[in-house]
Amino acid sequence: MKQVVQNYRSGELALLDVPVPDCKPGGVLVRTAYSLISTGTELMKVSEAGMSLLGKARSRPDQVARVVQSVAANGVPATYRKVMGKLDSYTPLGYSLCGVVEEVGTGTDDVRAGDLVACAGNEHALHAEVNWVPKNLYARVPDGLAPRDAAFGTVGAIALQGVRRGESQLGDVALVIGLGLIGQLVVQLLAASGVRVVGADPDPARRDLAARLGAAGCGDPGGAALAAAVAELTGGHGVDQVYLAAGGAGNQPVELAAELCRDRGRVVDIGKCRLDLPWNAYYEKELDVRFSRSYGPGRYDPEYELEGRDYPIGQVRWTERRNLACVLDLLARRRVDVAPLVSHVADFADAVATYRRLQDGGLKAVAVLFRYPGQAAGAEAPGAGVPAADAGGAGGAPAAARPSPARPAAAPVRLAFVGAGTYATSMLLPHLARRDGVELSTVVTTTALSAVNAKRKFGFAAATTDLDAVLGDPAVDAVFVVTRHASHAALTRRALLAGKAVFVEKPLALTEDELAGVLAAVTESGNDRLQVGFNRRFAPLLREAGRRFGDRTGPAGLRYLVNAGRLDKDSWYLRQDTEGSRFDGEGGHFIDTASWLLAADPASVYAAAPPGGEQLQVVLRYPDGSTATVSYVTTGPPGFPKETLDLVADGRVLRLDDFVRAAVYDGRRRRWVGSRLPRARDKGQRAQLDAFLAAVRDGGPMPVPLESLAATTAATLAVRTALAAGAPVTLASAR
Repeated sequence: MKQVVQNYRSGELALLDVPVPDCKPGGVLVRTAYSLISTGTELMKVSEAGMSLLGKARSRPDQVARVVQSVAANGVPATYRKVMGKLDSYTPLGYSLCGVVEEVGTGTDDVRAGDLVACAGNEHALHAEVNWVPKNLYARVPDGLAPRDAAFGTVGAIALQGVRRGESQLGDVALVIGLGLIGQLVVQLLAASGVRVVGADPDPARRDLAARLGAAGCGDPGGAALAAAVAELTGGHGVDQVYLAAGGAGNQPVELAAELCRDRGRVVDIGKCRLDLPWNAYYEKELDVRFSRSYGPGRYDPEYELEGRDYPIGQVRWTERRNLACVLDLLARRRVDVAPLVSHVADFADAVATYRRLQDGGLKAVAVLFRYPGQAAGAEAPGAGVPAADAGGAGGAPAAARPSPARPAAAPVRLAFVGAGTYATSMLLPHLARRDGVELSTVVTTTALSAVNAKRKFGFAAATTDLDAVLGDPAVDAVFVVTRHASHAALTRRALLAGKAVFVEKPLALTEDELAGVLAAVTESGNDRLQVGFNRRFAPLLREAGRRFGDRTGPAGLRYLVNAGRLDKDSWYLRQDTEGSRFDGEGGHFIDTASWLLAADPASVYAAAPPGGEQLQVVLRYPDGSTATVSYVTTGPPGFPKETLDLVADGRVLRLDDFVRAAVYDGRRRRWVGSRLPRARDKGQRAQLDAFLAAVRDGGPMPVPLESLAATTAATLAVRTALAAGAPVTLASAR
């Protein structure tokens, strides 16, 4: 299928061939009939992509702060790879469309294949021929409403939420500053609810359009006519609400709002304009400044948008999905008219040229629609001519299979990646791309664009959303599972049963049942070719320190301080009900490192935690009497190293400082000191991959015994049990 994309680093726009997205549970696969270009939001994004790196940094200081934090935690090389990987990637455009349901995912029962729906979301309602859309981001189109009009549903919901935030009443007078696409819709919604509206915009054509659509008066923001219109309609008191639907870097909209608003009036920010509030003006009138968050309640809440958990109507009357449905109803009843807003309808094949014309000013437009294949020019009938298409892929897991036969010695190791997120593209694939003796065969993702980005940057032969085809391909030697935590165990089990060697990022499992399922797959298939991404035991500096420390004769004490830091509030790591706790996901790293240094698997686990938060103290006891304490803290200062480790035994100390420096002390003197500087931090990812590839190529044992992988996973899961019981948990044999 085709999709419009932009490279944020170079500014390049392209219409790419990408795989059809997978139809996941809790949503539907939609073939697009019309999608709408937001000439404000999208052109701002397109323009920003054309800036220099310095210009991008100035426009996004929040991202610059994240980069600085990443440098402190991960070092310059890893941060550079991560940042450049994100910049030099194709990103999607679009967030408002109408199309026909092609396939319905499990758990979705409110629509059927063939239904016409309007869709929302800058990750789901994209300028693409087919999109997967979760349940709360689509609404059925009422009978009689044309697809091209229904494509306005999302931007209409943005305008409607802004109007709701203003709490206008019948007979109020409102001022709308900025008469672009959103502003024109706000004018109509206010007029439809009995509010007299004044519009402000420097463009005479847009003022004329607003007047035709219901504005009682319009004027230039800097002209006397605007103030006169407000004075006449309000008896000189000023408007009841001001709706800021303007963009740009100037502060004029905010100052004009204070000038023309009445005492104790409301100012609602819908667009993205500068908000340098003139304190005296706002204070003297005691103005109420409000923000309108996109489509409405539910926006940016992953439980609502991605997991389909609706808010009770008695608590939240108007969610983003209900706002979307309300706009469609208003359009169907002709209370809002979007036909006059459409300046141009372009065939989807001409998408790149259309963006360029908008960007260089050759096309002046309030709203532009893309018309997709199957929609005849001027077609107005709902669902007219939208063809069905094969979405690709087949359901069900592949049948159980024995491990693949021995490989020819000279043949390259052929790898498939399931998942292509930030960790895979910054920490694993850079060590594998264009490497002698390795062939990146296929990358599999549930979203089309991430697979295409990985294929382009790292040289995969193919990109797809069809996992079954990859697992059934006898040419694939090994599968990397680099997805979110909740899917690791199931995907690992499927790949083992398909006879593949498997590299799965930590954690291997989130529950004891999941771990048992993976081990059962090993027994059932006879395939034990498994490696978990416990990379720290492969870190060159730590391995050298361990060699210098030497063998020990008595029990050891190990202290591992992990300064994990706080997560962004929107991090998927915080979705504990689906992805497990932070320690479930990350703790295996530290337990595995301790077990490797102590050359044994834990015999028992005890854990304690202060109320709330994610901080933990985990104590591991080993069969020879050694102990390891993992202090996992989230409230430490960001400038302090993330990981520090001390191992004490037989009168010696091994000290590791965040994989940058290490030392071994013997008696009163420092026997050895090592440093990664200026090569910076190396946590063992490359060395781990070397070991895994060698095992796959030569047929030798996996780098870490299966028993150790299982024991580390069981110990990590036992932390949760120990916390609940308030007592140590004795670990059974990993087998």
